[in-house]
Amino acid sequence: MKLGGIARPQATLLVRHLDANGKEIKNKRGFLGWLGIKRPDVRIAHGCVTDAYVALLVDDLQAAQAGHSTFSYHDSGTGTVAEAATDTALGTPSAEARDTGTQAEGATANIYKSVATHTYGGSFAITEHGLFNAATAGTLMDRTKFAAVNVANGEKIEFTYQLTCSSGG
Repeated sequence: MKLGGIARPQATLLVRHLDANGKEIKNKRGFLGWLGIKRPDVRIAHGCVTDAYVALLVDDLQAAQAGHSTFSYHDSGTGTVAEAATDTALGTPSAEARDTGTQAEGATANIYKSVATHTYGGSFAITEHGLFNAATAGTLMDRTKFAAVNVANGEKIEFTYQLTCSSGG
């Protein structure tokens, strides 16, 4: 996305609700078309890349610092406050351990992709996701808010985070 001629990173998050066996849970709220087939419970949300991450990105580019490729720790929570570039943490973390995502290139060379699946140890209404560079604390790269995914003990959510970085200007 370009704002005033400046290339800005764009992030999307795909959220898939899975049962304890890893099978997709169908959406209980609606039906797809005239066939009456229930839709998968999938959400696509647009994130908010944080000021802290942009500052770290610029620092890494200037000093070739190690650690930039460690943004693979996925966390989720129940916070309801909207995302902001000034966020440094989730609104209300679920207090479960962060998952290490699998890092890959997206559909093109300018897309960073990280995928992680979290198995919940309790019942939660998950409404937010964050990508960090550490298993605890660390820098928040992006916080994404979305409509609640209600999970029960043993159910899973697969998070697919993609950051598209555009060049030119």
